This record gives sequence, C-alpha cells and structure tokens, in this order.
Amino acid sequence: MTSAAIPTLVIVAAAAVLAPLMSELTGRLHVPAIVIEIGLGIVIGPSALNVAHPNDVVNSLADMGLAYLMFLAGYELDLKRVKGAPLRLACTGWVTSLLIALGCAFALVSTHLALDTVVVGLALTTTALGTMLPVLRDAGVLDSRFGAFILAVGTVGEFAPIAAVALLLDKRDPLLTSGLLVFFVLISVATALAAMKAHPPRIVALLHRHLHSSAQLAVRISVFVVLLLVYLALQFSLDLLLGAFAAGIVVRLFVTGDDEPVISGKLDAIGFGFLVPIFFIVSGIRFDVRALESPSAVLRIPLFLGLMLLVRGTPAFVLYRRVLDRTERRSLALLSSTGLPLIVVITSIGTAEGRMLPENAAALTGAGMLSVLLFPLIGLAALRAHSPSSGPDPGVSAPSARPAGEEERGA
Repeated sequence: MTSAAIPTLVIVAAAAVLAPLMSELTGRLHVPAIVIEIGLGIVIGPSALNVAHPNDVVNSLADMGLAYLMFLAGYELDLKRVKGAPLRLACTGWVTSLLIALGCAFALVSTHLALDTVVVGLALTTTALGTMLPVLRDAGVLDSRFGAFILAVGTVGEFAPIAAVALLLDKRDPLLTSGLLVFFVLISVATALAAMKAHPPRIVALLHRHLHSSAQLAVRISVFVVLLLVYLALQFSLDLLLGAFAAGIVVRLFVTGDDEPVISGKLDAIGFGFLVPIFFIVSGIRFDVRALESPSAVLRIPLFLGLMLLVRGTPAFVLYRRVLDRTERRSLALLSSTGLPLIVVITSIGTAEGRMLPENAAALTGAGMLSVLLFPLIGLAALRAHSPSSGPDPGVSAPSARPAGEEERGA
C-alpha cells in the first residue's frame, strides 16, 4: 500500500463510521446508511471539501467492494424459495421492463436528450438488490412470503442487466460474447453442483473445527471462490459482477448446516464492515456534481426517477395481481424500482465510450440515490402498516397462508 493512499483511507474509514451513526439520528425517516455514505463521499470529494483523493489502491478496494456486494446478493439468493411463481414472474417482469425502457430511451434519443437507446434503457432496468439487502433484512422482510418475491425480482433485476451489458455493450462479435457467456454459466453450474455434493462428514467436521480458529477456513474458501469466478469472468472479458454474483450462489450451496448462520455473519462482516462502505463512499467521491450545474441537468433527476418507477414498478404492480394484494404490489413496485450499483457501472461504461452525456450519467446516479432513499422508505412503511385483515384482492389468500413460490389456483 502506498503512503499516498493512507490519508484518503483514513477519511473514508471515518465516513464509514459516521454513516450508521447518522442513520440512527434520522429516527422515523430510516435513511439508509448507504445513502449517507454516498452523501459523505460527495462532501469529502472534489465537489465539496476536496480532502479525499482516491488513487489506484482506494479505487481497487472500491471495485472489490462492488464485487463483494454482488457476491452477497448472490449468497442471499435461496433457489428453493424463489423457484416457481416468484422466479417466473420476475423474469416476465424484467423482459416487460426492458421493452418499456427501450421505448422510453428511444424517445429521449429522438428528442436529443440522450445519445444511446441501449445504454439508457439498460440503466433503467436495474434493481438494487445488493444495496437493499441490509435494509430489507433489518426490516424483517426477507424471511416472509413477500420476501421471496422481492428476492426473485431483485435477483433478475441485477443478473439480467449484467448479462445484457456483456452482450450489448461489448465491442466484440455478439456471437463470441454469447458463447463465452454460455461457457462461463456452464462452469458456474458445474461449480455449483460440486458445491452441493461437497458435504462429506470429514469436510463438515474440518470446517466446523476451524470456524472460530485463526484458520477461518470457511471464510477463506468463500473468498477464494469469489476471486476465482471473478477472475474467470474477466478472462472471458465478461463483467466481474457476473462472476461475483455466481460466486455468491455457489458459496450459498456449499455452506449448509448449523454453522451457516455463523459463516454468514462472518461474510457479512467482511462486506458491510469493510469493503462495501468503501464502494459507496468512493462512488460519492466520484460523483460529478459539476455535471448538474445547469437547471436542465438537475431536472433530469426527477425525470429519470419517474422513468425508473415506470419501467420497473409498472410490471411489478400489474403482473403480481393474482399472487399479492394491492398494498403488497405497491410495495413491490417501489422496491423493484430502486437502482444504484449497476447504474453507476452502466453510466461509467456509457460515459467512457462516449455513448452517454455526462449530465445524464450524473442525473441517473442522482436518481438512483433518491430511489434507494425514497422508495424503500415508502414501500416498507406501507408493509409495516399492512395486515392480512386489510383486505387482499379477491381470490388471493392472506399473505401468511401460502408458502412462497406457489401461485393461486387459476393464476
């Protein structure tokens, strides 16, 4: 580590400590710490105080934080819970969102408000599952029936855009990229199958014996799998987030039994205690506030925020009418419309390739910040006030009466 990186890392670490404390002070507003982390990043960055100056070391840690965030999103995915109706509806919803997004993006390009239909369209189709995980977990939503649907929506809303970025924003032959993507998926599936079978008593005993020792073998294996699949994704010239997400799924299949909660806690500690805050704070430092100096650029923030709600929220509200009641669908629509990490990635690619205006990149990122702040606040408040007796839609059982993944008869 170079000495030039230490002052910035100290400031970033201080911001990481302040963020949850400031989040606690927001009281009933429940402002997520990640939003405060980005805000603090803007304050300490060149747009304000200009005391933090990321170099290669800090930027590498931030990139690792993003990859680890996607790893935790994949790790949180329980395939048994989301299979069936949740996953099928999530896939249908994302395809519908893609069509709506491309239509909206084409309209923006036609009015000279944007440069590229595909880049803007893909940015509008993302869902910030990784960003939302701590918020949803703290709210006690993930273990509910509703949690299975939002997990499926978030999973597809992160995995599908990553795959689309590899296919549509790659400068190579699409057939070659498709082949590499399929090959990577096959390797990931093979690794996942091996993980499912790798539970002989001796290995389980070995992992348990070193669970609290200095070896921390289970954690080391998890980190190895993350780095391995990220490396393979990069070797195939695919996005590193694809490898990180696949690694999360693989590790989740490998980690089972009574030790799973302890291992999960350790993996969370690495992510949310170290790497992930660095990503969000550095994202704030990188945020180009100067691109929003003109009134027209600032007005694009509510425009993109509304488009995110239209693109992701509308399919969620319409398609789930037979499995969720009206209040749950409203909450699902709001939570589905959150987007931030992949928006940062897609806008960075678009700006670097000259396919996105800097003011649109800044406005989309700003809209993503607002979506993570406002949509969960409203959606979770509605869920907390909601009860089965509040009157679900006709033909829909009470939320607690049907296990996740099963549709109503006749759905």
